[in-house]
Amino acid sequence: AHSLCFNFTIKSWSRPGQPWCEAQVFMNKNLFLQYDSDSNMVKPLGLLGKKVNATSTWGELTQTLGEVGRDLRMLLLDVKPQIKTSGPSTLQVEMLCQREAERCTGASWQFTINGEKCLLFDAMNMTWTVINHEASKIKETWKKDRGLEKYFRKLSVGDCDHWLREFLGHQEAMPEPT
Repeated sequence: AHSLCFNFTIKSWSRPGQPWCEAQVFMNKNLFLQYDSDSNMVKPLGLLGKKVNATSTWGELTQTLGEVGRDLRMLLLDVKPQIKTSGPSTLQVEMLCQREAERCTGASWQFTINGEKCLLFDAMNMTWTVINHEASKIKETWKKDRGLEKYFRKLSVGDCDHWLREFLGHQEAMPEPT
């Protein structure tokens, strides 16, 4: 099985010159891309990062990371009143897709608010799991938004799986390390 994982960190507030959104992208648990909202650029890391940097997917990925970051920030601002905190809030989101035998076999979103794992969304069967009971209201709010669930599914089952398939082709063309 192969996986593509996007780890987003969204801050409700940041100082000038500090990004409010950062993302790291892993393929099969190997970090190969980084993104931040200040530069709105994707930085390639390692051999795979350099290989995919030259693809048409690169621009699409840069644009999508920026859009997802903005959308997640809006979600954080929406749920902030429901979060017990005295300062700025942080939302960490892990979007994961898995592929095996030429098909998508798993897609999920895990939401962590201020360091507490809160919610899990299984994009394959469109179900929510509350990890922290304090997130029950947030789950109900998000569950009512069918467009949000469809958006999460499109990104993880559609886009993420497409990118994973494309990146796997580049990984397979790479020479084995000696």
